[in-house]
Amino acid sequence: MATRAEYMKGGKKKAAPTIDHFFEKLLHLKSMMKTDAGRAVADARHEFMLLYLEQFFGELKGER
Repeated sequence: MATRAEYMKGGKKKAAPTIDHFFEKLLHLKSMMKTDAGRAVADARHEFMLLYLEQFFGELKGER
């Protein structure tokens, strides 16, 4: 999967605005949770997003 640094190296318009949103906001939400329940849900969703991005970038590279 591309790291945020690798992704941003390509410029703001490297991918679709939806993918931009992952790096600009969604992947930061996990650290903003205030309750144990919120942190547990956010942790699971964060892992899901990482897997999604890994698959997305793999498909772009023709690996899948």
